[in-house]
Amino acid sequence: MAAATETASFRAPFFIDTHCHLDAAEFDADRDAEYARAIAAGVAIQIVPSVSRESFAAVAATCARYPGCLPAWGLHPMYIGVHRPAHLADLRAQIETQRPVAIGEIGLDRFVDLDYPTQEYFCIAQLKIAREFDLPVLLHCRRANDDLLKHLRRIGVRGGIAHAFNGSPQQADAFIKQGFKLGFGGAFTWPRANNLRRLAADLPLEAIVLETDSPDMPPVWVGRGRNAPGELPRIAQTLAELRGIDLATVAQATTRNARELFGLE
Repeated sequence: MAAATETASFRAPFFIDTHCHLDAAEFDADRDAEYARAIAAGVAIQIVPSVSRESFAAVAATCARYPGCLPAWGLHPMYIGVHRPAHLADLRAQIETQRPVAIGEIGLDRFVDLDYPTQEYFCIAQLKIAREFDLPVLLHCRRANDDLLKHLRRIGVRGGIAHAFNGSPQQADAFIKQGFKLGFGGAFTWPRANNLRRLAADLPLEAIVLETDSPDMPPVWVGRGRNAPGELPRIAQTLAELRGIDLATVAQATTRNARELFGLE
């Protein structure tokens, strides 16, 4: 059953989920229903990043089935055990076959014990591919903000998103100066996430985009359950409350930020 509703038919508030793994196996039983729920909630566009060469097909199929889903192609640092240097050529071929809105999900992770030099090898190579194709990047940057900023300054890309940002205000400013937006999702809705909540409240609104990272990074009302793109409006409402502004302002600003970043009309 192909989704029939086109994104152009949506009314405000209009949301863009800038990071959503709707292709993940966790949605196999009810993907149509969760997409429909997101659409009904006004989440008219969902960016679906790949994590490995093996996931290219699932992302492509998801984006073909649902008109509001747009692909990003990349090799995730958490999957370095399956990546091979030849997969970088496959990534180029995938970009040429179906141009994405971004290169991602790529980056670095110092939270888990994975071969860091290998992470850097794939990250640097993909930043160069992003520069070659003049595409923004979706950066996984868990406890690796300074390292990524170093590589960004050296290589230079057309901006992107620091996904699930949880750094310092100084690091936030450094990403912004590199042309990046900062991704905020369910993690800042938890009352004890003090640093994230301060950042969400204080950073310039023109630097913020919204994301769910579905099925991961659930908001507080989901608890330990599966996250889904339909939760984005309530995440946006939490952001509005933290900043003391209305939901429409958050929706308009974050959607505009994402549209400009991805070159969406």
